[in-house]
Amino acid sequence: MSEAKQVNSLRKKVAPFEKTEIKSSVRQLINTIGPLIVLWYAAYLSLSVSYWLTIVLAIVTSGFVIRTFIIFHDCTHQAFFKNKLANKIVGTITGIVALVPFEQWKYTHTMHHATSSNLDKRGTGDMWLLTIDEYLEASKMRRLAYRFYRNPLVMFGLGPISVFLFQYRFNRKGAKRKERINTYVVNISLVAIYSLLIWAIGWQAFVLVQGPVFFVSGCLGIWLFYVQHQFEDSYFENEDEWDYVKAAVDGSSYYKLPKVLQWFTGNIGFHHVHHLSPKVPNYRLEEAHNSTPPLHHATTITLRTSLKSLNFRLWDEKNKTFIGFGELKNRLRNLDSVAEKLKVTKPSLQEK
Repeated sequence: MSEAKQVNSLRKKVAPFEKTEIKSSVRQLINTIGPLIVLWYAAYLSLSVSYWLTIVLAIVTSGFVIRTFIIFHDCTHQAFFKNKLANKIVGTITGIVALVPFEQWKYTHTMHHATSSNLDKRGTGDMWLLTIDEYLEASKMRRLAYRFYRNPLVMFGLGPISVFLFQYRFNRKGAKRKERINTYVVNISLVAIYSLLIWAIGWQAFVLVQGPVFFVSGCLGIWLFYVQHQFEDSYFENEDEWDYVKAAVDGSSYYKLPKVLQWFTGNIGFHHVHHLSPKVPNYRLEEAHNSTPPLHHATTITLRTSLKSLNFRLWDEKNKTFIGFGELKNRLRNLDSVAEKLKVTKPSLQEK
């Protein structure tokens, strides 16, 4: 089957699940934003009891922040409501909670979907990834910067601060007026809301509650984005061999999570379905997956197996897999060993 026919065939099978359900969307808003507010306030009250209790409540609250982000994410795809304005309004509000500007994310994430797994079109809406050859050809400073970036402690430790606190506060280069204004609206709203909370409960209490909520949700958000595309049997190709369906089904994982975590993450573990058809609302992703047999072939990863991706650093174009810096070092050492043996063997053969 040709690529075009394959795309159309799979999309036709998934198309019935692209319809939004207003009741489901409203219900999800209520069971997400409501508990988030209540739990955040409970975490504040718990400060007078035990900070360990505050930490527990903050972690649970961060789960609802992730769920809020998924609603925001659906709105940027015009998948949460039928009405475009409703998606923009709810998307902007939930984006404030998630610290992400609606219009900016909409642009970069659309680019991510259009170029996912395409080695020739990296750089917008994705994570920094180098192939083995690119890394070996890079300067020492570029290698050092890349190793720093790909270090798990940096990616998941400093990452939330770098991305959500700083990167999203500024407009990207080339942003149009509508996008710039939306970023300003989100920033001004954040300053107003945070200032009001600090005035009401004090800056110490605010930091003690919002600090762990922000960090845990940010860390988990980066982890989900990372592991859904960077897994052992992932898919990356150059433009001339890149295929949209394979990029969606093979280049995006099916992250099979326990039901509780699946609920908190808004079914985003069915990432292969989402990449094939971004218009499918998050609450219909599982149904679309179960009803479409070809999608069952997507690589399935679990909480345990997903931890392997922490060692993935470089893409091996020849073997179509990820490797770590340690494995690259071993390969180079073996090549040096072979080269040394050839140096010794060659003269002896010439003597004979």
